Amino acid sequence: MANRIILNETSYFGWGSREVIIDEIKRRKFKHALVVTDETLLKVGVADKVISILDENEIKYELFSDVKPNPTITNVKKGLKICNKYHCDYIIAIGGGSVIDTAKAIGIVSTNPEFKDIKSLVGAADTKNRSLPIIAFPTTAGTAAEVTINYVITDEEAVVKLVCVDPNDIPVLSIVDTELMAGMPASTAAATGLDALTHAMEGYITKGAWDMSDMFHLKAMNVIYHNLEKAVNKDKDAMDAMAMAQYIAGMGFSNVGLGIVHSMAHQLGAVYDTPHGVANALLLPYILEYNGKVCPDRFRAMGKEFDLDMDGLSDEEAVKKVADAVRQLAIRLNIPQHIREIGGKEKDIPMLSEKALADPCTPGNPRETSLKDFEELFKIAF
Repeated sequence: MANRIILNETSYFGWGSREVIIDEIKRRKFKHALVVTDETLLKVGVADKVISILDENEIKYELFSDVKPNPTITNVKKGLKICNKYHCDYIIAIGGGSVIDTAKAIGIVSTNPEFKDIKSLVGAADTKNRSLPIIAFPTTAGTAAEVTINYVITDEEAVVKLVCVDPNDIPVLSIVDTELMAGMPASTAAATGLDALTHAMEGYITKGAWDMSDMFHLKAMNVIYHNLEKAVNKDKDAMDAMAMAQYIAGMGFSNVGLGIVHSMAHQLGAVYDTPHGVANALLLPYILEYNGKVCPDRFRAMGKEFDLDMDGLSDEEAVKKVADAVRQLAIRLNIPQHIREIGGKEKDIPMLSEKALADPCTPGNPRETSLKDFEELFKIAF
């Protein structure tokens, strides 16, 4: 068996690192950008921290800001229309996972027009061409979309998230400027940070995990667990640490996949428009306890990264201790603990379970999960 690793070409890190964009645009001889962001980032001035640099240097661009928190096929098609109309030859994405995912879908369809329905991109689509070059500026410390080969788009008609996995979509350049993340509301910083912790923990126990991905995931969960609360409270060093850690987690899970926390969270996002980080954070402790029955040794290793005393514990105790540590972290960060708190309806559980079973993340889960299992897990979390 061959283990594959795919990483992006170039990344910059650090407070104020966005300034390198002009040299990179000139070096790569890009001509006309599509700038993808969202209305909130425009209103609060975060996007302008990058756009102003483009203006000062007379960089030609078109602006597309109609991106929802759970981006839709309609969002992608609107952006694609602008991209094609102005013959943009690269994309600058300024935002969280929703914005970068939208940029990825636009970029892929721009060079692979046979996928213009967007729906056919679900799973591992057989695209032939690299995306339009994407320069990604993440504004949240969580999704790691700037370094992954994944993106997620909501199909409004089917009320389901399309999980797309494509090495052709990875950004050619990522600029992880912590200053762009500094204005995140505490609730957003908490949810996206726990999203990153989910990536690290799920990636570490997924079926595809191997030595190199383990290295990324263990480091990421250590840094996240010890810095997230401080980062939410605007400690600059902790924010820098979170920016790096979420990226490291992305380097891992992008290459080995995830599990049923994401399978279930995708449905909460599609049906109730729940922010992805909130959905993951709510579900993670429940699913850790479920998966711990098949990989308890991995939980001992995770516990050590959290500085928990794991000596002398039974397998069941070790799993519970790690899951409880995650649950208590989420509680301290004011994350909802039950699906009913985010507007979920118990009558939807059969529908949610069927969609979770079909989700592309399900096969990577370390424990085989049936439709009945999903129904039980949704009930427990409800």
